[in-house]
Amino acid sequence: MNVVSRSRSLVDRLRSDEGPAQFARFVVVGGLSSAVYALLFLALAGFGDQAAMVAGSVASSVLANELHRRLTFHAGERVTWQAAQAEGGALVVAGMVLTGLALYGWDAVAGPGSALTDLAVIATVTATIGLVRFAALRWLFRPPAHAPALALA
Repeated sequence: MNVVSRSRSLVDRLRSDEGPAQFARFVVVGGLSSAVYALLFLALAGFGDQAAMVAGSVASSVLANELHRRLTFHAGERVTWQAAQAEGGALVVAGMVLTGLALYGWDAVAGPGSALTDLAVIATVTATIGLVRFAALRWLFRPPAHAPALALA
């Protein structure tokens, strides 16, 4: 098998709707949206870590929800933008609450830290939430089950 054939085979597997391929796409989208989050968080850190966290969460989540809808779960035809934002948004609210509590707890234990330290706390919480989010979104965006054929007697 030559390099071109192997590359095509890999691309075909990554485009499939199998769990490992979806997870790989989920990780790529998560990395991209996390980079957007980190840039916004660092840019807005002067307004306080909670405000920067909310702004970064909202912007990166809208991006991630849309990319997950279209790319990760191939649900662009089945799920509207509004539905994806509502379903993904509910998970984001829970994530923001947990992230906010983690930041508050970290500051209470370690004292106010740098924006980079806060970002490390956020990354740890976000990675954990990401695994739960993948399972939830995989369930929410799954293709409809085909109805079994009726047997004629």
